[in-house]
Amino acid sequence: MAFTRRSFLQAAGVGIAAFGFPVRVRAQTEPIRIGLMTVKTGPLASGGIDMERALAQFVREHNNTLGGRKVEVSVGDSAGVPAQARAKLQELVERNKIQVMIGPLAAAEALAADDYIRSQQLPTLSVAAAEDLTQRNPNPWFVRGTSTSAQSAHPLADYCAKQLKYKRMAVIADDIAYGHEMCAGFQRVFEDSGGKIVQKMFPPLTVPDYATYLAQMKTNIDAIFLGFAGSNGFRWFKQFNEYGLKGKINVVGGMTAFDEAVLRNMSDEALGIITSCWYSAELDNPINKKFAAAFRNEWKYDPGFYAAATYVEAAVLEAALASVNGKIEDKPAFMKALRATKIDTARGPVAFDEYGNIVGNVYIRKVERKEGRLGNAVIYTYPNVSQFWTYDAKEFLKNPVYSRDWPPAKNLES
Repeated sequence: MAFTRRSFLQAAGVGIAAFGFPVRVRAQTEPIRIGLMTVKTGPLASGGIDMERALAQFVREHNNTLGGRKVEVSVGDSAGVPAQARAKLQELVERNKIQVMIGPLAAAEALAADDYIRSQQLPTLSVAAAEDLTQRNPNPWFVRGTSTSAQSAHPLADYCAKQLKYKRMAVIADDIAYGHEMCAGFQRVFEDSGGKIVQKMFPPLTVPDYATYLAQMKTNIDAIFLGFAGSNGFRWFKQFNEYGLKGKINVVGGMTAFDEAVLRNMSDEALGIITSCWYSAELDNPINKKFAAAFRNEWKYDPGFYAAATYVEAAVLEAALASVNGKIEDKPAFMKALRATKIDTARGPVAFDEYGNIVGNVYIRKVERKEGRLGNAVIYTYPNVSQFWTYDAKEFLKNPVYSRDWPPAKNLES
């Protein structure tokens, strides 16, 4: 039987494949398939769209190559609905064959997808802040380069009590896991520092307006803490002003309440508002200066929490891929590399604790006007903030996860 060169190579390929060689070689020359789970519709859409824009910017800046291999990005839109997030993730895995996920955006979405991530052993770089995925029920396929829900709220509570000297405060947040956890962390540290949380309110995520909650809000308080996500902080604050409350009650915000993505829609009424976050577009480091300038040039506004989230997670991904020479197919080695990553990023230095959660700077910020636009100027830095704040990790984990009911609200007033 005569062989043509083509049939010989095909036959040889089949023979060698039986020993496993060309499959491995071929896998390492194929593009790495990244899935982005974000939100492009609904109240969280402004942040979700920024996630996609910043990830595209990072990949473009790296010539569509990470860890020496080309990359392909597939995007899923959860619409901020946990059940849809899980269904879209399943589609990304089974149809698009993704090898790593960046996202999802919301804590409830991450909790809904947790079991599927585990079953698929899918390396995940989370933007979602769901506390227990890096605490009492850590997911071995999960790392978070942003923060838990309460990780930025802890320092702000400390700042409110010790620097601003507030004694009595209220909290309000979306009635979702993220809002519950953030307010609970704020309450714990504020009350441990001698303050009192005298009122807690949790409007539905899609509430049409906040009139009822503003009418119920106590006025004999020093300040109110906002734990809103997406555009809801802007919507609440607009009505707060319409009710004539500006200047009568101080307002402080969590990491997404006055994000740069919504500041662009606000005017001078936002000046002076203090918030806390692991990022600000005004951070003075070379990586962020380049990132923020390029993002601003393309989209005509500053990057905020959501944009920085995927940009930082992509930097962590790139560093981990480089350390394993792009061999993402070796999942255990790749996960080990992810958790061992220590790099400088747009948010500052990044490292991870034993649970896969970030240890990094948290910034106290103040809304100021610069070059004609509103921005979050950094006025104080808490370095190397852990998800456990200053509490002993083992003692912290003996308590229930932060929620509407824990820690108990002992100082509420009717």
